[in-house]
Amino acid sequence: MLARMRVDHTCPRGEVQTITIDSDALGNNLLGDPTTRQVAVYTPAGYQGDTATPLLVDVVGFTGSGFFHTNWRPFGENVPERADRLIASGAMPPVVIAFPDCYTRLGGNQYINSAAMGNWEDFLIDEMLPAVETQFGCGGDGNRAVFGKSSGGYGAMIHALRRSDVWAAAACHSGDMAFDLTFGYDFACVLQAMAKHDGSIEAWLTAFEAATKQKDEDVTVLMMLAMAATYDPDPDAFCGIRLPVDPYTCELIADRWNAWLAWDPVLIVDDHADNLRRLKGLYIDCGEQDQYRLLYGARRMHRALERLDIAHRYEEFPDDHSYIDYRMDHSLPFLAHALAGD
Repeated sequence: MLARMRVDHTCPRGEVQTITIDSDALGNNLLGDPTTRQVAVYTPAGYQGDTATPLLVDVVGFTGSGFFHTNWRPFGENVPERADRLIASGAMPPVVIAFPDCYTRLGGNQYINSAAMGNWEDFLIDEMLPAVETQFGCGGDGNRAVFGKSSGGYGAMIHALRRSDVWAAAACHSGDMAFDLTFGYDFACVLQAMAKHDGSIEAWLTAFEAATKQKDEDVTVLMMLAMAATYDPDPDAFCGIRLPVDPYTCELIADRWNAWLAWDPVLIVDDHADNLRRLKGLYIDCGEQDQYRLLYGARRMHRALERLDIAHRYEEFPDDHSYIDYRMDHSLPFLAHALAGD
């Protein structure tokens, strides 16, 4: 067994088990992605099943899978090890944490229903939650929280906005918000990449998948294709992907871009304010040097929440977007105590 880079090797160790879900909700995806999905589940040391134990669900960022957060980590802890330490220190009460594999052919997920990507909201809520809660005897109404970073932060925020009937608390680390800043600058990069393949998304993706090494700039293009398939899918297009810009001038196509904006948390928060007021806890943070310009979306959301008089915890920290799992030392105890009513 590999030695773990634990901060405290004396902590009682929890257990990580894996369950498998055969999904009906994902059967509509146009990417050829498997509908059988695994979920890693962390239970704290000595756990025997207790319906009073909160369930936290980790939705990860683009290019990630839930299993990324349970893998061995150099120079630090994975999330189960972090939870062991936080629980042992008394920083938070025992929790169960689920890590679903939501990876897609297009590299990631925004955790909403899509006619191209699959019905991921339905998978998480109607299939994954019942499977985990039945097998591990945790969670339940008023005792579930969702958290994540980047695309996962977006997933946590959009689920808080839309589904407070299911989630009682949420934590958004550096989540995608203010789409004009988050995505608006990258459409020209996508068109330039497509131009090398006669403007064909299919030809570009085929070349990307055949490459022995993916470049960082190509991953950005892939992300934008994933966003297009998420927010404005075209079932008749290759992998359901259509772009919201004129392919010659890169001018935004109003109807197409408005379909994206209908999913921008900072633009729809007023319409879902009552949902947020039902939450036991809402946590938002972002790095002051976030290289994807996400700080300004976080600030817009913070300002809107203050205007709407919605209770939340908002923090900025002196870092960028990368390698910020240490922020879970703040969010995980916040969620656990919020669910406990502390």
